[in-house]
Amino acid sequence: MVGSGCEVIALAPDFDDASSAEVRAIGAEPVGYSLSRTGMNPFRDAADILRLAFILRRLGPDMTFAYAPKPVIYGTLAAWLARVPQRYALITGLGYAFAPPVGSESMKRRFLRDIVIRLYKAALKRADKVFFQNEDDRELFISAGAVSAGRSIRVNGTGVDLHRWSPAPPVSNCGVTFLLAARLLREKGVVEFVEAARLVKEAHHEVRFILLGGLDTNPGALSSAEIGSWVAEGIVDWPGHVPDVRPWLAEASVFVLPSYYREGVPRSIQEAMAMARPIITTDAPGCRDTVIDGNNGFLIPVRSAEALAAAMERFVLQPELIDSMGQASRRMAEERFDAREINQAILREMGISD
Repeated sequence: MVGSGCEVIALAPDFDDASSAEVRAIGAEPVGYSLSRTGMNPFRDAADILRLAFILRRLGPDMTFAYAPKPVIYGTLAAWLARVPQRYALITGLGYAFAPPVGSESMKRRFLRDIVIRLYKAALKRADKVFFQNEDDRELFISAGAVSAGRSIRVNGTGVDLHRWSPAPPVSNCGVTFLLAARLLREKGVVEFVEAARLVKEAHHEVRFILLGGLDTNPGALSSAEIGSWVAEGIVDWPGHVPDVRPWLAEASVFVLPSYYREGVPRSIQEAMAMARPIITTDAPGCRDTVIDGNNGFLIPVRSAEALAAAMERFVLQPELIDSMGQASRRMAEERFDAREINQAILREMGISD
């Protein structure tokens, strides 16, 4: 957007000095606003919408572009209240409310999903165009009446900078290492990753498993005690949250994300593919868009530690797959997930670029 000559204002609820400086370094102006990321207090949320509408009215933008669930819903409604002429939204996945539950589904989750759909309907009818990262989400929103087919556009995820995320040599000669990098939520398949690691280690003690990610406030978040018990057992290494995952991907043989979180198209997988890593992920919305089964990795059923362990063991017993499937991942990243091409597609639909 900046490169196309637009004046860009970046609104977010959690700017600090470092992130503000990063935004200014790429030519945009950071502006803070109030938003509770995971709370569902209707009075707080209504007040946040009105405050955001006031900010937008004062700033007077020609268009807004919102992404992530709450900013899409509340940001689009606030932009409509502020009479912003053009409003766009990007659906980057559906998250907790739409994820298959662990065990029986609670009435609370069903109620939450119904409320979220109603809020999306209210917001997206006021959007000029809505971008989706996978076809499953697009079809769900169209069937629910939240958006019309004519105003919905499919893009291939967020994409990655293929120069910054460059191929790394395959890792197999010093033991196979499996890496999962994600927010530490149950729906991301972290428990299945640990259970599969335990199964594989019974026969292959030398195999290493790394879990990257920080603790979260989401309702599905894992506790530090749970993660600490896995580390104490010697199943996984847990460095916590890291500022740059590239050095860890360079040390990994295979990237794993057994998620059933209702992803858009997981950026973590796209980054691993760009660095020429094979992928093991679930045959679930968003995730399935990253793997041709048997070509650049393996698709497994959701919530199956046994299937995940079997896929992992394929790489342990056939380490030559690490190189060949990793190269296939890089080719697919170049074909599907080049951020420059995805950005240009979005800008064209917004009328910013030819």
